[in-house]
Amino acid sequence: MKRLLIILSASIFTITSCSKRLDIQPTQSVDEQSVFSTDANIKSALNGAYDVVSGGALLGGDLQMYSELLGAGGEIRWVGTYQQPNEIYKKSMLTNNSFIRDTYTEAYRAINICNNIIAAIDIVKESDRDNVKGQALFMRGMLYFELVKLYSKPYSAGNVATNMGLQIVTTPTINGQVTDANNVARSSVEQTYQQILTDLTTAKSLLPKTYGVYVGSYTASAVLSRVYLQMADYANAAKEADNVIENSGAKLETDYSKAFNNTAPSSEDIYVMPVTAQDGSNDMQLYWSILDYGARDGDIEVRQAHINLYEANDARLALFYIDDNDIYRSGKWKFQYRYLPVIRLAEMYLTRAEANFRMGTSIGDTPGNDLNAVIRKRAGLNPVVVNLANIIYERRLELAHEGQRIHDIRRLKLSVDGFAYDDNKSIFPIPAREVNAGSGILIQNPGY
Repeated sequence: MKRLLIILSASIFTITSCSKRLDIQPTQSVDEQSVFSTDANIKSALNGAYDVVSGGALLGGDLQMYSELLGAGGEIRWVGTYQQPNEIYKKSMLTNNSFIRDTYTEAYRAINICNNIIAAIDIVKESDRDNVKGQALFMRGMLYFELVKLYSKPYSAGNVATNMGLQIVTTPTINGQVTDANNVARSSVEQTYQQILTDLTTAKSLLPKTYGVYVGSYTASAVLSRVYLQMADYANAAKEADNVIENSGAKLETDYSKAFNNTAPSSEDIYVMPVTAQDGSNDMQLYWSILDYGARDGDIEVRQAHINLYEANDARLALFYIDDNDIYRSGKWKFQYRYLPVIRLAEMYLTRAEANFRMGTSIGDTPGNDLNAVIRKRAGLNPVVVNLANIIYERRLELAHEGQRIHDIRRLKLSVDGFAYDDNKSIFPIPAREVNAGSGILIQNPGY
């Protein structure tokens, strides 16, 4: 199995910024002359985009946390002092919520860097060009996917041609000059998803097969499997998940606990964020862990209702721990300076199993083998009847507290905490600052 870890291989290209940071001011603009005029600077800018994406407001933890808070369902609860996550937990968000604002603006900040890289791609050394463009396209598509799942009605709600999606901006903001190409109206949900698919499928064709901290073609396949699953395109979801399972070289850890709290990528990580004392954020640890392990004082509690979902001998149950106040905590996010898994191979098995079962197919393997011989066996459990309910239930336990809960609830059209899957109050507002700056072009979500 090939892996690309903390720095890009010299055989691909050399990153010139040792700190992996790119100071871009103002947030939505970059100085084209100083950043995007040379091969080395463009590659450094790509590193800067990765740095933004790994920040706490995005894949450094908040995107995952939002999904779990929105899908709490009495299984977890927010008890922290910060009001903004509490609004998300209670589904009473305000348009000036700073967490929601920062996620939106940081995502578009990274998208703008990617747009600049793509626009200047001809400056990049020819042998590196496909890789650089593929990574920029991947990040742009992945970020639009993360945003549309939170700031728009779910794909499962239908009306995808008329429900509002995102502002799809593919033209870079240069030297602070916002043009009509940047200040665009919101596209529909369908148009947004088509842009996501275009970016990710093109990225997949350009990226190398290496993966890990920096993305490769199998990372693109893994995210595509998520996109297709949200769209109920089960044939393509199974195809992409199967590609990862059969060809990436990734293997499930024999011990479930070894998939988490690692100082290097585990054998089942398809996309992973490194967190060190010098770089990276781990807001999952910050809000889920406790003072004993350097976090805040347990802002998110795991409740007995969730613990009761597991069989007594389930290895996944054993990963939870109880603090001094007899409160359950998720052992997945105990330590700060660890690798934060974003996509694990186990998810691909569950996606393939569900998609195959729905279609009555056996792409790669049977749903029964994926469910029982792979996922449940690793958890130390006996086989169960192979049906859709059991596959979805197993997914709920395997991926608990990893940022998939509300997205599964929405695609399955379930209610949670008394709210319908497509309730206006469970959809994030577009930040008021962005709406006010949009000169009437950027329309707010219903209910705000």
